[in-house]
Amino acid sequence: MARRTDITRAIEACGVVAVIRLSDASRLGAVVDALAAGGVTALEVTMTVPGAIRAIEALAPTLPKSFVLGAGTILDPETARQAILAGARFIVGPVFNEAVVRLCHRYDVAAMPGCFTPTEILAAWEAGADIVKVFPATALGPAYFKDLRGPLPQVRLMPTGGVSLANAGDWIKAGAAAIGVGTALVQTDAVANGAFDRITRSAAAFVSAVAAARSAS
Repeated sequence: MARRTDITRAIEACGVVAVIRLSDASRLGAVVDALAAGGVTALEVTMTVPGAIRAIEALAPTLPKSFVLGAGTILDPETARQAILAGARFIVGPVFNEAVVRLCHRYDVAAMPGCFTPTEILAAWEAGADIVKVFPATALGPAYFKDLRGPLPQVRLMPTGGVSLANAGDWIKAGAAAIGVGTALVQTDAVANGAFDRITRSAAAFVSAVAAARSAS
């Protein structure tokens, strides 16, 4: 298994973490195939997906080595452990729980807690967070990252919530290590209608936006 430092580097290299929330876990494979075709190889399966742990366990051994599979909406170390044993290599939470970070490091898995304020962000980083998920980023905007990066240049930040194709590049230019994208990438209606080609096109567009922003920085 890859070490958490390798997983963190892989997430940064991809630049886009697909936040996958589905009402029907049977569509997960098709969604992952569509994302892969568009170049997104960092996948976060949230605990809101019915049977999420079983879905991760089934998906993990089928993925190429270049993919990184994680679990999201993790609130406690017990659930984190279940997800890790199922095959998750990074753990994402909507909030910062230091016990979850410690559990992740025990298994050499990347921890990505959710934070909002500078105090929370620094506390999570000092507790060992590999990437700090800034959530909900909807209310903040890329300028917030520019302000944070001044006094906290060492912290790896990833916005989630409110990230769209229109502002994806702005987040990267403002200093984001990667972006977490939910329904703007895995559209609910596209999944429901089986229009997985739309997800592929969205994935390719987000990957291109990140690459263009990095080239311009």
